[in-house]
Amino acid sequence: FLFLLGIDFKVKTITFNDTTVKLQIWDTAGQEQFHTISTSYFRGARGFVLVYDITNSDSFQGITNWMKDIHEKAGDEVDIVLLGNKCDKEAERVIPKQRGEKLAWEYGIPFFETSATDNINIEDAFSVLTKEILNKNSCVLCDLDVVDLNESKKKKTCCQL
Repeated sequence: FLFLLGIDFKVKTITFNDTTVKLQIWDTAGQEQFHTISTSYFRGARGFVLVYDITNSDSFQGITNWMKDIHEKAGDEVDIVLLGNKCDKEAERVIPKQRGEKLAWEYGIPFFETSATDNINIEDAFSVLTKEILNKNSCVLCDLDVVDLNESKKKKTCCQL
């Protein structure tokens, strides 16, 4: 069903600082024809990974619109990381690394150049995002062995969010 809508869903469990975290990852692929559907998934999200293709200037230019949508639909308290993907295709690069770094700096978010093909900086990017989410929501984590970031408000917590 989700593939028909252009959205992929994965669950990834990672351990960070002795805390096991279940990440629910909704991949909207940034396709414009699914924009309205994609933004409907923003509410309740704690973090976003915005990805542009370093070989495609249109994907980089779209980041500003996605940032606007995130802040409008998910709020200003969510954590975001910016990824310039396909760093394994240096010969085809059209977006200099410095432009990605500058954009991330302007938004005050972490930046990584990545390669999904060669698995470069993927784990690091998710670790940084997870760390930021956990730091903001540390009171939710008391006495929980496994944290589901989308369900933690429904579980026993040690303070009020």
